Amino acid sequence: MNRSELLDLYFLEARAKVIDLAAFLDRVHRAPGEMDFRYDALKAALAELQRDEADCARRVLLSFSDPTTESIPQATTKGACGAWPKKSHG
Repeated sequence: MNRSELLDLYFLEARAKVIDLAAFLDRVHRAPGEMDFRYDALKAALAELQRDEADCARRVLLSFSDPTTESIPQATTKGACGAWPKKSHG
């Protein structure tokens, strides 16, 4: 498919996702309390979308990922939270 055909097929779906994300951010901004690392991670991922370069999906995924290679002595939570807090595991 060419670009125009891809846009014809998928634009409305992508548009709906962007509007849904904007509504989510509006809810976060209206809610009381402090922002946390997940908000910062989401903003960093959104910044990757602004770059007009290939491999956007890879860069967005990596922006949420923990790049460290050292093992931690024990898990601090029972599950994943979807974003790396960028704090030391100590």
